[in-house]
Amino acid sequence: MKPVKVITFGEILLRLSPELAQNTAAIYVGGAEANVAAALAQWGTPVAYISKVPENGLSKDVLQQLSTRGIYTDRMLWGGDRIGIYYLAQGSDLKHAEVVYDRKYSSFSQIEPGTVNWEALLGDAEWFHWSAITPALNPDAAAVCREILEAATRKGMTISTDLNYRSKLWQYGKRPAAVMPELVQYCDVVMGNIWAANNMLDTSLDTAALEADTKVAYLKEAERVAAEITERYTRCKRVAFTFRFSKAATHNQYYAFYYNAGQVSISREYDTNEVVDRVGSGDCFMAGLIHAQLHELDDQQIISFAAAAAYSKFFVKGDFNTTSADDILKLI
Repeated sequence: MKPVKVITFGEILLRLSPELAQNTAAIYVGGAEANVAAALAQWGTPVAYISKVPENGLSKDVLQQLSTRGIYTDRMLWGGDRIGIYYLAQGSDLKHAEVVYDRKYSSFSQIEPGTVNWEALLGDAEWFHWSAITPALNPDAAAVCREILEAATRKGMTISTDLNYRSKLWQYGKRPAAVMPELVQYCDVVMGNIWAANNMLDTSLDTAALEADTKVAYLKEAERVAAEITERYTRCKRVAFTFRFSKAATHNQYYAFYYNAGQVSISREYDTNEVVDRVGSGDCFMAGLIHAQLHELDDQQIISFAAAAAYSKFFVKGDFNTTSADDILKLI
């Protein structure tokens, strides 16, 4: 295995954006954790991606797309029958648009606990990243997450998670808050937003205060929720929240919050009416956090780079961000 600094773990997906009237569909390789890996590789951070794919020509073509972007795929698991798919109109938002998942019985979703030597696969990497999308798939996927998190902890890796909330995926009889807390206890860095934290970790949310609908109210609540997370999960010292508001299909207002051992840093605020593709912006934010922390930047530089990275993704079609680190720095 090639030596890397970061390993991301999750389900490789194909995104189809159909235009049925024209009998066409754009096809993108993606998946939250693959998106993180693609951004890190774009910025020169050595990164490997672990997923599971069937042994066929399509899988090899998909992995070639990752390799071309600089992502190491030599830790990939093989087996099963299919790669998962999701359908989403071009430019739409996973949280609000009509996303259709076709992921049942995918190779990744059928990884069984006790079948993989995770410590061997993790090697000597420094950082492990996963997201809440994986334990949303089924009970085995949640158990596998725990296995690999325990292995990463034994190896002394820094562990991060993204509290991606996908309501359509949590369909096996358990609320996210019944599953996620025991996994988040292994994490050093938690990213998401105040609403996802409420859904995933059952943190409190002052909905009355948020009715003010002001930046001051949102940031005040972010600080309170971040403090609650770090008090409850003592390993976690860093919490990042994003705030993204949209008034139209191509509009986005965006800023981000960073909490490190009680100290707060805020990014600049971005606003655009020229959004091309929202998919992967949160993943790019996560990649920005990882990249900036590995480069030992200060808190303000970390949140500034991560927010600018996320904002830059709004103007890139597809799941992966292709914006260079130099161009992201120009947005700060």
